[in-house]
Amino acid sequence: MSGPLAGRPPVQDPAPGPGRPAEDRDAFFDNAKYLAIVLVAAGHAWEPLRDGSRTVSALYMLVYAFHMPAFIVVAGYFSRTFDASPRRLRRLVTGVALPYVVFETAYTLWTRWTDGVPDRPVSLLDPLYLTWFLAALFLWRLATPVWRHVRWPLPLALGVAVLASVTPSIGEDLDLQRTLQFLPYFVLGLCLRPEHFRLVRRRSARLLAVPVFAGALGVAYWAVPRLSGAWFYHRDSVQELGAPGWSGLVMTPVLFGCSVLLVACFLAWVPGRRTWFTTLGAGTLYGYLLHGFVAQGSEPWGWYEHAWVHEPLGALVVTAVAAATVTLLCTPPVRRVFRFAVEPDLPWFFGRDGSRRPLTDASTALDPGGR
Repeated sequence: MSGPLAGRPPVQDPAPGPGRPAEDRDAFFDNAKYLAIVLVAAGHAWEPLRDGSRTVSALYMLVYAFHMPAFIVVAGYFSRTFDASPRRLRRLVTGVALPYVVFETAYTLWTRWTDGVPDRPVSLLDPLYLTWFLAALFLWRLATPVWRHVRWPLPLALGVAVLASVTPSIGEDLDLQRTLQFLPYFVLGLCLRPEHFRLVRRRSARLLAVPVFAGALGVAYWAVPRLSGAWFYHRDSVQELGAPGWSGLVMTPVLFGCSVLLVACFLAWVPGRRTWFTTLGAGTLYGYLLHGFVAQGSEPWGWYEHAWVHEPLGALVVTAVAAATVTLLCTPPVRRVFRFAVEPDLPWFFGRDGSRRPLTDASTALDPGGR
Protein backbone atom coordinates (compact mmCIF):
# COMPACT_ATOMS: atom_id res chain seq x y z
CA MET A 1 0.00 0.00 0.00
CA SER A 2 1.61 3.25 -1.10
CA GLY A 3 -0.61 5.81 0.58
CA PRO A 4 -2.33 6.34 3.92
CA LEU A 5 -4.75 3.69 5.06
CA ALA A 6 -8.29 3.90 3.86
CA GLY A 7 -10.41 5.90 6.22
CA ARG A 8 -7.42 7.73 7.66
CA PRO A 9 -7.06 11.41 6.80
CA PRO A 10 -3.69 12.39 5.36
CA VAL A 11 -1.17 14.00 7.67
CA GLN A 12 -1.52 17.75 7.32
CA ASP A 13 1.46 20.04 6.96
CA PRO A 14 1.45 22.29 8.79
CA ALA A 15 -0.88 21.32 11.60
CA PRO A 16 -3.84 23.62 12.26
CA GLY A 17 -3.04 26.58 14.42
CA PRO A 18 -5.09 28.47 16.99
CA GLY A 19 -8.63 29.24 16.05
CA ARG A 20 -8.90 26.51 13.40
CA PRO A 21 -11.98 24.28 13.68
CA ALA A 22 -11.44 20.87 15.25
CA GLU A 23 -12.48 19.04 12.09
CA ASP A 24 -9.54 20.66 10.24
CA ARG A 25 -7.03 19.11 12.65
CA ASP A 26 -5.31 15.83 11.95
CA ALA A 27 -6.81 13.39 14.42
CA PHE A 28 -3.71 11.18 14.20
CA PHE A 29 -1.49 13.56 16.15
CA ASP A 30 -4.13 14.36 18.76
CA ASN A 31 -4.70 10.63 19.27
CA ALA A 32 -0.96 10.03 19.55
CA LYS A 33 -0.53 12.76 22.15
CA TYR A 34 -3.43 11.49 24.25
CA LEU A 35 -2.23 7.88 24.22
CA ALA A 36 1.31 8.99 25.05
CA ILE A 37 0.18 11.08 28.01
CA VAL A 38 -1.74 8.08 29.36
CA LEU A 39 1.51 6.10 29.22
CA VAL A 40 3.33 8.92 31.03
CA ALA A 41 0.76 8.86 33.83
CA ALA A 42 0.83 5.06 34.01
CA GLY A 43 4.62 5.08 34.24
CA HIS A 44 4.55 7.47 37.18
CA ALA A 45 1.85 5.38 38.87
CA TRP A 46 3.95 2.21 38.49
CA GLU A 47 7.02 3.63 40.21
CA PRO A 48 6.06 2.54 43.77
CA LEU A 49 5.12 -0.93 42.48
CA ARG A 50 8.41 -1.82 40.80
CA ASP A 51 10.23 -3.29 43.79
CA GLY A 52 7.67 -6.04 44.25
CA SER A 53 7.07 -7.00 40.64
CA ARG A 54 9.50 -7.82 37.87
CA THR A 55 6.63 -7.63 35.37
CA VAL A 56 5.71 -4.10 36.40
CA SER A 57 9.39 -3.16 36.26
CA ALA A 58 9.64 -4.55 32.72
CA LEU A 59 6.56 -2.64 31.59
CA TYR A 60 7.95 0.48 33.24
CA MET A 61 11.27 0.13 31.43
CA LEU A 62 9.54 -0.52 28.11
CA VAL A 63 7.26 2.51 28.42
CA TYR A 64 10.09 4.79 29.51
CA ALA A 65 12.06 3.72 26.45
CA PHE A 66 9.65 5.50 24.11
CA HIS A 67 6.93 7.64 25.72
CA MET A 68 8.95 10.84 26.16
CA PRO A 69 10.86 10.29 22.90
CA ALA A 70 7.46 10.11 21.18
CA PHE A 71 6.40 13.44 22.68
CA ILE A 72 9.71 15.05 21.79
CA VAL A 73 9.64 13.80 18.19
CA VAL A 74 6.15 15.27 17.76
CA ALA A 75 7.31 18.51 19.41
CA GLY A 76 10.15 18.72 16.92
CA TYR A 77 7.84 17.98 14.01
CA PHE A 78 5.58 20.88 14.94
CA SER A 79 8.59 23.16 15.48
CA ARG A 80 9.70 23.12 11.85
CA THR A 81 8.23 26.56 11.13
CA PHE A 82 9.80 28.24 14.15
CA ASP A 83 11.89 31.09 12.74
CA ALA A 84 12.53 33.29 15.81
CA SER A 85 10.14 35.93 14.46
CA PRO A 86 8.72 38.37 17.06
CA ARG A 87 5.35 36.64 17.11
CA ARG A 88 6.78 33.16 17.59
CA LEU A 89 9.17 34.42 20.25
CA ARG A 90 6.21 35.93 22.10
CA ARG A 91 4.44 32.59 21.88
CA LEU A 92 7.55 30.85 23.16
CA VAL A 93 7.59 33.12 26.19
CA THR A 94 3.88 32.79 27.00
CA GLY A 95 3.57 29.14 26.02
CA VAL A 96 6.77 27.75 27.54
CA ALA A 97 8.75 30.19 29.68
CA LEU A 98 5.89 31.56 31.79
CA PRO A 99 4.31 28.14 32.45
CA TYR A 100 7.77 26.94 33.46
CA VAL A 101 8.03 29.68 36.08
CA VAL A 102 4.50 29.00 37.35
CA PHE A 103 4.82 25.24 37.62
CA GLU A 104 8.39 25.23 38.86
CA THR A 105 7.21 27.40 41.74
CA ALA A 106 4.05 25.35 42.29
CA TYR A 107 5.89 22.01 42.31
CA THR A 108 8.50 23.35 44.71
CA LEU A 109 5.81 24.42 47.18
CA TRP A 110 3.88 21.15 46.73
CA THR A 111 6.92 18.89 47.19
CA ARG A 112 7.93 20.72 50.33
CA TRP A 113 5.06 18.75 51.85
CA THR A 114 5.09 15.54 49.79
CA ASP A 115 8.85 15.04 50.11
CA GLY A 116 9.08 16.36 53.64
CA VAL A 117 11.50 19.14 52.71
CA PRO A 118 9.88 22.30 54.12
CA ASP A 119 12.84 24.54 53.25
CA ARG A 120 13.24 23.48 49.61
CA PRO A 121 14.10 26.69 47.73
CA VAL A 122 12.44 27.85 44.54
CA SER A 123 15.13 27.71 41.88
CA LEU A 124 14.40 28.42 38.24
CA LEU A 125 17.82 27.01 37.34
CA ASP A 126 17.06 23.55 38.75
CA PRO A 127 13.92 22.13 37.05
CA LEU A 128 11.87 20.07 39.47
CA TYR A 129 10.07 16.90 38.48
CA LEU A 130 8.08 17.39 35.23
CA THR A 131 9.17 20.95 34.54
CA TRP A 132 12.44 19.82 32.93
CA PHE A 133 10.54 19.35 29.67
CA LEU A 134 9.49 23.00 29.50
CA ALA A 135 13.05 24.17 30.14
CA ALA A 136 14.37 21.77 27.50
CA LEU A 137 11.69 22.73 24.98
CA PHE A 138 12.56 26.41 25.41
CA LEU A 139 16.20 25.74 24.55
CA TRP A 140 15.41 23.32 21.72
CA ARG A 141 12.97 25.75 20.16
CA LEU A 142 15.41 28.66 20.32
CA ALA A 143 18.01 26.55 18.50
CA THR A 144 15.57 25.36 15.81
CA PRO A 145 16.70 27.84 13.10
CA VAL A 146 20.28 26.57 13.52
CA TRP A 147 19.31 22.89 13.25
CA ARG A 148 17.25 23.58 10.17
CA HIS A 149 20.24 25.09 8.33
CA VAL A 150 23.10 22.74 9.18
CA ARG A 151 23.94 20.06 6.63
CA TRP A 152 23.71 16.92 8.81
CA PRO A 153 21.44 17.89 11.71
CA LEU A 154 20.61 14.44 13.08
CA PRO A 155 24.17 13.01 13.15
CA LEU A 156 25.37 16.27 14.67
CA ALA A 157 22.66 16.22 17.35
CA LEU A 158 23.47 12.59 18.13
CA GLY A 159 27.12 13.56 18.46
CA VAL A 160 26.16 16.27 20.94
CA ALA A 161 24.17 13.70 22.94
CA VAL A 162 27.13 11.31 22.97
CA LEU A 163 29.49 14.02 24.22
CA ALA A 164 26.98 15.02 26.91
CA SER A 165 26.61 11.43 28.08
CA VAL A 166 30.35 11.19 28.81
CA THR A 167 30.64 14.62 30.44
CA PRO A 168 29.59 14.48 34.11
CA SER A 169 30.82 18.04 34.66
CA ILE A 170 27.83 19.49 32.78
CA GLY A 171 26.00 19.85 36.07
CA GLU A 172 22.31 20.21 36.84
CA ASP A 173 21.56 23.79 35.79
CA LEU A 174 18.41 23.76 33.63
CA ASP A 175 18.77 19.97 33.55
CA LEU A 176 21.17 20.49 30.67
CA GLN A 177 22.37 16.88 30.69
CA ARG A 178 18.86 15.62 29.94
CA THR A 179 18.24 18.43 27.46
CA LEU A 180 21.31 17.48 25.41
CA GLN A 181 20.75 13.72 25.60
CA PHE A 182 17.15 14.07 24.39
CA LEU A 183 18.15 16.58 21.69
CA PRO A 184 18.40 13.99 18.84
CA TYR A 185 14.69 13.14 19.20
CA PHE A 186 13.72 16.79 18.79
CA VAL A 187 16.01 17.19 15.79
CA LEU A 188 14.60 13.98 14.30
CA GLY A 189 11.14 15.56 14.52
CA LEU A 190 12.46 18.63 12.71
CA CYS A 191 13.69 16.38 9.89
CA LEU A 192 10.46 14.42 9.46
CA ARG A 193 7.88 15.04 6.75
CA PRO A 194 4.25 13.89 6.39
CA GLU A 195 5.28 11.00 4.17
CA HIS A 196 7.38 9.55 6.97
CA PHE A 197 4.30 9.31 9.19
CA ARG A 198 2.39 7.71 6.34
CA LEU A 199 5.01 4.97 6.22
CA VAL A 200 4.49 3.94 9.85
CA ARG A 201 0.71 4.05 9.41
CA ARG A 202 0.66 1.29 6.81
CA ARG A 203 -0.96 -2.02 7.63
CA SER A 204 2.38 -3.79 7.24
CA ALA A 205 3.92 -1.48 9.84
CA ARG A 206 1.13 -2.26 12.29
CA LEU A 207 1.66 -5.98 11.84
CA LEU A 208 5.42 -5.67 12.33
CA ALA A 209 4.93 -3.57 15.45
CA VAL A 210 3.35 -6.50 17.33
CA PRO A 211 6.38 -8.83 17.39
CA VAL A 212 8.70 -5.85 17.93
CA PHE A 213 6.80 -4.78 21.05
CA ALA A 214 6.56 -8.38 22.26
CA GLY A 215 10.29 -8.84 21.79
CA ALA A 216 11.03 -5.52 23.48
CA LEU A 217 8.94 -6.52 26.48
CA GLY A 218 10.84 -9.81 26.69
CA VAL A 219 14.16 -7.99 26.54
CA ALA A 220 12.97 -5.55 29.22
CA TYR A 221 11.94 -8.46 31.47
CA TRP A 222 15.39 -9.98 31.03
CA ALA A 223 17.10 -6.62 31.60
CA VAL A 224 15.28 -5.65 34.82
CA PRO A 225 17.86 -7.20 37.19
CA ARG A 226 20.75 -6.36 34.87
CA LEU A 227 20.16 -2.80 33.64
CA SER A 228 19.09 0.31 35.52
CA GLY A 229 15.99 2.02 34.16
CA ALA A 230 17.83 5.30 34.78
CA TRP A 231 19.47 4.85 31.38
CA PHE A 232 16.17 5.87 29.81
CA TYR A 233 15.84 9.01 31.96
CA HIS A 234 18.85 10.52 30.15
CA ARG A 235 19.50 12.79 33.11
CA ASP A 236 22.89 11.36 34.17
CA SER A 237 26.21 10.80 32.48
CA VAL A 238 27.35 7.22 31.99
CA GLN A 239 29.96 7.68 34.73
CA GLU A 240 27.21 8.67 37.18
CA LEU A 241 25.38 5.47 36.19
CA GLY A 242 28.42 3.44 37.17
CA ALA A 243 29.57 2.66 33.62
CA PRO A 244 32.95 3.42 32.03
CA GLY A 245 33.16 6.61 30.00
CA TRP A 246 33.64 4.83 26.67
CA SER A 247 30.25 3.15 27.03
CA GLY A 248 28.53 6.43 26.21
CA LEU A 249 29.87 6.15 22.67
CA VAL A 250 27.91 2.89 22.31
CA MET A 251 24.92 3.19 24.62
CA THR A 252 23.73 6.59 23.43
CA PRO A 253 23.23 5.65 19.75
CA VAL A 254 21.96 2.17 20.71
CA LEU A 255 19.34 3.61 23.07
CA PHE A 256 18.42 6.20 20.45
CA GLY A 257 17.90 3.51 17.81
CA CYS A 258 15.83 1.33 20.15
CA SER A 259 13.65 4.24 21.26
CA VAL A 260 13.04 5.45 17.70
CA LEU A 261 12.03 1.94 16.65
CA LEU A 262 9.55 1.73 19.54
CA VAL A 263 8.21 5.21 18.76
CA ALA A 264 7.56 4.07 15.18
CA CYS A 265 5.77 0.96 16.47
CA PHE A 266 3.71 3.05 18.86
CA LEU A 267 2.69 5.47 16.09
CA ALA A 268 1.82 2.53 13.84
CA TRP A 269 -1.00 1.60 16.20
CA VAL A 270 -2.30 5.13 16.75
CA PRO A 271 -5.70 5.45 15.04
CA GLY A 272 -5.93 8.05 12.30
CA ARG A 273 -9.70 8.53 12.55
CA ARG A 274 -11.54 10.67 15.10
CA THR A 275 -12.28 8.79 18.31
CA TRP A 276 -13.82 9.63 21.65
CA PHE A 277 -10.42 10.76 22.94
CA THR A 278 -9.28 12.78 19.92
CA THR A 279 -10.37 16.11 21.41
CA LEU A 280 -8.43 15.28 24.58
CA GLY A 281 -5.23 15.37 22.55
CA ALA A 282 -5.52 19.15 22.46
CA GLY A 283 -5.13 19.24 26.25
CA THR A 284 -2.17 16.96 26.83
CA LEU A 285 0.00 19.76 28.18
CA TYR A 286 -2.59 20.22 30.93
CA GLY A 287 -2.58 16.50 31.67
CA TYR A 288 1.20 16.42 31.70
CA LEU A 289 1.70 19.36 34.05
CA LEU A 290 -1.24 18.71 36.40
CA HIS A 291 -1.10 14.95 36.90
CA GLY A 292 2.26 15.32 38.63
CA PHE A 293 0.56 16.86 41.67
CA VAL A 294 -1.56 13.71 42.05
CA ALA A 295 1.42 11.42 41.46
CA GLN A 296 3.53 13.30 44.01
CA GLY A 297 0.74 13.22 46.59
CA SER A 298 -0.14 9.53 46.17
CA GLU A 299 2.46 8.16 48.59
CA PRO A 300 1.95 10.73 51.40
CA TRP A 301 -1.78 10.06 51.10
CA GLY A 302 -1.05 6.38 51.68
CA TRP A 303 -2.45 5.03 48.43
CA TYR A 304 0.28 2.41 48.15
CA GLU A 305 0.21 1.23 51.77
CA HIS A 306 -2.43 -1.44 51.15
CA ALA A 307 -1.03 -4.88 50.36
CA TRP A 308 -3.59 -5.62 47.63
CA VAL A 309 -2.29 -2.67 45.58
CA HIS A 310 0.96 -4.57 45.07
CA GLU A 311 -0.84 -7.63 43.69
CA PRO A 312 -1.53 -8.04 39.93
CA LEU A 313 -5.12 -6.85 40.32
CA GLY A 314 -3.91 -3.85 42.29
CA ALA A 315 -1.47 -2.92 39.53
CA LEU A 316 -4.33 -3.01 37.03
CA VAL A 317 -6.44 -0.79 39.29
CA VAL A 318 -3.56 1.67 39.72
CA THR A 319 -3.11 1.80 35.95
CA ALA A 320 -6.81 2.42 35.37
CA VAL A 321 -6.91 5.18 37.99
CA ALA A 322 -3.85 6.86 36.47
CA ALA A 323 -5.39 6.72 32.98
CA ALA A 324 -8.72 8.08 34.23
CA THR A 325 -7.03 10.88 36.17
CA VAL A 326 -4.92 12.16 33.30
CA THR A 327 -7.92 11.83 30.96
CA LEU A 328 -9.96 14.06 33.27
CA LEU A 329 -7.14 16.60 33.40
CA CYS A 330 -7.16 16.87 29.58
CA THR A 331 -10.88 17.71 29.38
CA PRO A 332 -12.14 21.18 28.33
CA PRO A 333 -13.58 22.12 31.79
CA VAL A 334 -10.21 21.53 33.48
CA ARG A 335 -8.44 23.41 30.71
CA ARG A 336 -10.70 26.41 31.20
CA VAL A 337 -9.93 26.48 34.92
CA PHE A 338 -6.15 26.26 34.52
CA ARG A 339 -5.74 28.19 31.28
CA PHE A 340 -4.32 31.15 33.20
CA ALA A 341 -1.30 29.04 34.18
CA VAL A 342 -0.79 26.81 31.14
CA GLU A 343 -1.82 29.20 28.36
CA PRO A 344 -1.50 32.73 29.77
CA ASP A 345 -2.64 35.44 27.38
CA LEU A 346 -0.65 38.56 28.27
CA PRO A 347 -0.96 41.08 25.41
CA TRP A 348 -0.10 43.91 27.81
CA PHE A 349 3.30 42.30 28.46
CA PHE A 350 4.56 43.03 24.95
CA GLY A 351 4.83 46.06 22.68
CA ARG A 352 2.03 47.72 20.77
CA ASP A 353 2.84 45.68 17.66
CA GLY A 354 1.73 42.47 19.40
CA SER A 355 -1.36 40.72 18.12
CA ARG A 356 -4.39 40.65 20.37
CA ARG A 357 -5.18 37.04 19.48
CA PRO A 358 -4.00 34.40 21.99
CA LEU A 359 -0.32 33.68 21.59
CA THR A 360 -0.36 30.10 22.77
CA ASP A 361 -1.99 26.94 21.56
CA ALA A 362 -2.10 23.90 23.78
CA SER A 363 -3.63 21.99 20.89
CA THR A 364 -0.04 21.37 19.80
CA ALA A 365 0.98 20.32 23.30
CA LEU A 366 3.48 19.17 24.25
CA ASP A 367 4.97 21.66 21.83
CA PRO A 368 3.46 25.07 22.62
CA GLY A 369 4.78 28.15 20.94
CA GLY A 370 5.74 26.48 17.70
CA ARG A 371 3.17 28.02 15.41
